[in-house]
Amino acid sequence: MNQPKASKVLVLGIDGMDPRLTRRFVDEGVMPNTKKFIERGAQRHDLVMLGVHPTVTPSMWTTLATGAYSMTHGITDFYRQNKENLDMMDYNLDSRLCQAEQIWNVLAEAGKKTLVWHWPGSSWPPTAESPNLHVVDGSSPGGVNMSNCQLESEYLVAADVKYQSVTFQEKAGDEVIPCVITDLDVAEAGSSGKKKTGIENTGAKGIRCIILKYGEGAGSLDYKMDIAMSPVKEAANWAEAPSDAKEFTLLLSGGLVSRSCQILKNAEGVYDRVAVFKSKKERQPMYVLLNDVFTEYIPDICIKDDKTYQVIRHMRIINMEPDGSSVKIWVSAAMDTQNDALWYPKTLFQDVSAQIASPPPSSMLFAAQSRELFWGCMLEAWNVCARWQADAIHLLIKKYDYDAVFSHFHNLDLQKHTFYKYLVHGAKVMQAAEFEELIRDLYIQADEYLGRFLHFLDEGWTVFIVSDHALVATGNQVPLLGDMNGVNVGVMRELGFTQVKKDANGSDLKEIDWENTKAVATRGVHINLNVKGRDKHGIVKPEDQYEVEEEIMTALYGYRHPETGHRIVALALRNKDAVLLGLGGPESGDIVYFTAEGYNYDHTDSLSTTYGACGTSVSPIFIAAGPGLKSGFTTTRVIREVDVAPTVAALLGERMPKECEGAPVYQILAEEYRV
Repeated sequence: MNQPKASKVLVLGIDGMDPRLTRRFVDEGVMPNTKKFIERGAQRHDLVMLGVHPTVTPSMWTTLATGAYSMTHGITDFYRQNKENLDMMDYNLDSRLCQAEQIWNVLAEAGKKTLVWHWPGSSWPPTAESPNLHVVDGSSPGGVNMSNCQLESEYLVAADVKYQSVTFQEKAGDEVIPCVITDLDVAEAGSSGKKKTGIENTGAKGIRCIILKYGEGAGSLDYKMDIAMSPVKEAANWAEAPSDAKEFTLLLSGGLVSRSCQILKNAEGVYDRVAVFKSKKERQPMYVLLNDVFTEYIPDICIKDDKTYQVIRHMRIINMEPDGSSVKIWVSAAMDTQNDALWYPKTLFQDVSAQIASPPPSSMLFAAQSRELFWGCMLEAWNVCARWQADAIHLLIKKYDYDAVFSHFHNLDLQKHTFYKYLVHGAKVMQAAEFEELIRDLYIQADEYLGRFLHFLDEGWTVFIVSDHALVATGNQVPLLGDMNGVNVGVMRELGFTQVKKDANGSDLKEIDWENTKAVATRGVHINLNVKGRDKHGIVKPEDQYEVEEEIMTALYGYRHPETGHRIVALALRNKDAVLLGLGGPESGDIVYFTAEGYNYDHTDSLSTTYGACGTSVSPIFIAAGPGLKSGFTTTRVIREVDVAPTVAALLGERMPKECEGAPVYQILAEEYRV
């Protein structure tokens, strides 16, 4: 056993952080905190870490935690293949499905106090019964508690003198996509700490999604925001209201909760604020919204499934006519303030809620709505999340004196997902240059978040900055292949391998025609053959499987993009050969494939070395600084994601996780490393 080279380790994981963009923004001087970490640390000049496959959140964060490839730890995509139905998937963010030991379990076993904070890769529920191990969430990407405490999505409120009645219209307005799981039936810590062989024990539901056309799955642009509408009138029948006040009704919880609102003037006679009352009988407002001001942590209630919850929301008036005739308000998601199911031990939730705040809502506005929504609402909501998370981690470190902290923040990934499709060509109300400006501001936000932890270098901590993957932008029409959210019918039907049933009019049904389907492409990079005797509706004879696999791979390599004429598949391998990329085995498809550079979704379907337009890439980032590491050092070594966990172990003088396949990045260690 090596002697410890560091006493405390802090891993700052930022989902979706791109080394190419980071290097550019550091060199341009807009990420000064990140620059300080680099100058005091040891990493490659390009900041690149070689990612594992597939390039998707649960797989890669699990690799970072175990030092094992996806084939070994068994988390081979965001979802796992349902064992009964080829067209169904099961949720994969469950630590009990991981077949490799996590580094935090090693440290806790060795007596080191360890915090695992919202790590979306085999961290929840805790799999070690140790008082040294503290775990917060990890059941979903997005934000802390999002999977079980987000009770309603963000939406718009529109009040206008032209409207005739108070209504709540679902999916009526500007577009939004739910990029993360919410409303998940999560397993609490202690309910079953042992590994399970299937997701059925977690309470998560199987998912069936047949993707027939653009506008479905990960490529969807068809999700609409709900809009609550109300007429604006002269204020009447109030317990107390100025004579020139106007009124409207604010609907919450899909219309189940209503609040009476006064539109009020300022000293100059301009309507510039909205006072929100529980009812017209009240003399004091619950809260006041100022025009174009982001208002945080608004307490109120939410009603869902006939149950009333205490929640917090953010709001912003994004448009208000000076004469009070029209008001448009963005309302954030509602977050339950009482639910501690994803905190272990639960005292952590009490600590943070009492001294900081309960977990705030994040934002995932989708499509090119307006600068006001992107900058004024989405970015601001994540600023709140960044401050809250940094404060919460600092609080817990001070109180519990941890030896190791593994943390994750999802601001870059989730916000990028909302607009990366517009980076090249722009969109209906915003130019491409504006989206590039938004990228810069996202990285400034990430840099400010990292800067909150810079002082730990002066306090004896060794700090790692890592990501799981980044995201690529493309100017081409993405083929209907490689979507992680379901069965990709498009290209596979063109090639004759997948068929769907038809209705009486000959229109497609979202139902696979198994009698005429040899194989389905599902879960991003996996193709499963419909094998007789193995699968429920199998038609491919086992003795023909090898030849059918050859037929599929040949067809994929021969398929050309209809506009460019280029191939759309970079690589296709049999299950037994996918081990070369860290895949294969029982949790991978019969064929594993990757779409070619320039024909990718944001990530998941691409090789981990893929570049995109506008200086984007899918590679993860690696920066490390502090005791035990060389300072101001640049290495030429290819640093792999499987190397992070063993490097942490080496620095702290502990054993490697049992299934670890990586090795310490000994070139960046301050002292010679001896095995």
